Amino acid sequence: MPDQLELEALPHAKSLNALRELAAGCRRCPLWKNATQTVFGEGPRDAPVVIIGEQPGDKEDVEGRPFVGPAGRMLDRALLEAGIDRSRVYVTNAVKHFKNEPRGKRRLHKTPDAREIDICKWWLDQELALIQPKLTVAMGGSAARALCGKTLTIGSSRGHIIHFAGMRRGIVTVHPSFLLRVPDETARALEFRRFVADLSLISREVPDVAA
Repeated sequence: MPDQLELEALPHAKSLNALRELAAGCRRCPLWKNATQTVFGEGPRDAPVVIIGEQPGDKEDVEGRPFVGPAGRMLDRALLEAGIDRSRVYVTNAVKHFKNEPRGKRRLHKTPDAREIDICKWWLDQELALIQPKLTVAMGGSAARALCGKTLTIGSSRGHIIHFAGMRRGIVTVHPSFLLRVPDETARALEFRRFVADLSLISREVPDVAA
């Protein structure tokens, strides 16, 4: 694995396509070893809003696209109810490789640690620098750490506009995969409504993305 000086010496891309090509060969941390491929962000170059998840899941890892699995479908449903046009937002992840533990034919999801998030932040920083969004949305603890540089409590930070590092305006909410893990149907419905309420802040703050 390259040392810190080598990491800092990586070239800065002048376009998202160039950055995507660079990221495809990323070996900055060991997560690539158990992953199929780098899963880069996608969306308009001039997106006024960037939505950041935690890491690709199994389906995203196989297809090479963010938010195409069960959590992505949950996000699509919530954005629709919140009155947001997903085609106007850029979606990506704090960590670009699927962290998993092979277990027979299955690959068990593992949460990225702080070092992995911090190393992969280089790619996220480049995406944000090229897009220059009006608002960034951190879904889950890994995304929040990538934007804040420290652990953030989701419960006390959600529901209002906050400022991330560099005074970047943003919103913090849960990751849609959290909703999939709520076992009780009534509780799940309540959490979904809270998630939609969080996302509704986006169109109020940035009317450009309203459906």
